[in-house]
Amino acid sequence: MKQTFPKTERLCSRKTIGRLFEKGSTETKTSYLFPFKVFYLFDSEIPSGQPPQVLFSISKRNFKKAVDRNLLRRRCREAYRKNKHLFFSSPEQRPPSAIAFILIAKEKVDYEHIERSLQKLIVRLSQETTPPPQNA
Repeated sequence: MKQTFPKTERLCSRKTIGRLFEKGSTETKTSYLFPFKVFYLFDSEIPSGQPPQVLFSISKRNFKKAVDRNLLRRRCREAYRKNKHLFFSSPEQRPPSAIAFILIAKEKVDYEHIERSLQKLIVRLSQETTPPPQNA
């Protein structure tokens, strides 16, 4: 798998983002590992073997300067780009179709800490790769 982060893997759809952050939704699952809180969902319409669409969010409340937010966002994207292959470590795994990584730290976090946390989260998400049962 190429270590790239193309536009097709970025979560831009307002509809999907709205589904991810909808209060009380049963299709959205959450996970937490400092410095990230993760929202993710499975979509049966997306074919397996396709990488998930990902969103990174850094709070303006915690990081007032855009320079700091951009630095942290860049570090998060880089760590994800280098470790997204962990989603496909075994062929029967199906990753979530949409993932939102929210940085909840109050201070700047170094790249090594971000990368370790993202690796653990990706492994955790890849183990939870069973989509919820469909209501049919």
